[in-house]
Amino acid sequence: MLVSRAAYGSPSLYNQHMIASINDFLVYLSVERGSSPHTISAYRHDLGEYAQSLESRGVRSANAVTREDVTAHITALRAKGLAPSSIERKVAAIKSFHRFCVREGLADEQPTARIPLPKVPERLPDAISIEDADRLLSQPFPEGPVGYRDRTLLEVLYGCGLRASEATGLDVESIDLDGGFIRVFGKGSKERLVPVSGAAERAVREYLAHGRPYLRAKKASVRQDPSAVFLSQRGQRMSRQAVFAIVKTYGGRAGLDLHPHSLRHSFATHMLEGGADLRALQEMLGHADISTTQVYTHVDTAHLREEYLSTHPRARLR
Repeated sequence: MLVSRAAYGSPSLYNQHMIASINDFLVYLSVERGSSPHTISAYRHDLGEYAQSLESRGVRSANAVTREDVTAHITALRAKGLAPSSIERKVAAIKSFHRFCVREGLADEQPTARIPLPKVPERLPDAISIEDADRLLSQPFPEGPVGYRDRTLLEVLYGCGLRASEATGLDVESIDLDGGFIRVFGKGSKERLVPVSGAAERAVREYLAHGRPYLRAKKASVRQDPSAVFLSQRGQRMSRQAVFAIVKTYGGRAGLDLHPHSLRHSFATHMLEGGADLRALQEMLGHADISTTQVYTHVDTAHLREEYLSTHPRARLR
């Protein structure tokens, strides 16, 4: 989990004080903030890269970093041709690290205080149409337990708006089909209830009855996961990579370039187009801030004009 000498590629660039501070920060993210392994891995990479940049400038501790050191690193990132979104993520990690250092007494000042996050061009979520979603989910699936699993995975991603990591993290005891809810653990292990109904509910019922019981380890040496909903053919909890591959495969068969987040975006977009309340959608998606959910209100406003023209008594008067 922690940053090591190998993060630098050269022992001469190893900086004991800086690495100790970064490792303290990573432990804080894991233990106190409950950040996911994926998030911690991203911070470890970005901060290891940052510490290497500082070492090349002769900076050997968090307390010695100046504003000029930080801006020089940002300039170097831009020179590499990185996307604005990637630079924004790296700068956010650096700012968070320095706030931690000041709070924990590892540094006297915060050199990133007046450095703004890079501006990222607004990018609307990529959602597929309702017709595309229907084509994706109506295609033939293989017979047998794998087919039941794959269909159910796609139905849940689109029908419940789950992230790939949330789908792989689902446990059987978290599903209450009679009550119509799935208990989901999202970012930071935050728990929420997501409604499950219709096609998604039917798919889950069929998979739990006819698919999951037959996805079992074929070797006694392989340990099966008794709690996971989505299992590999070896009876183990599915990985995020496997989910991505399944979505990509079936999307390709339907003529679509898909990833799991496309289905989550589509869930949100289609819910709003159908008249869903923004606050309710925020809860279903597990967004901490409603501003994150509001981006979907800009995705497709054509249906709003259509609704206005067809219902307002004076919309068509000239």
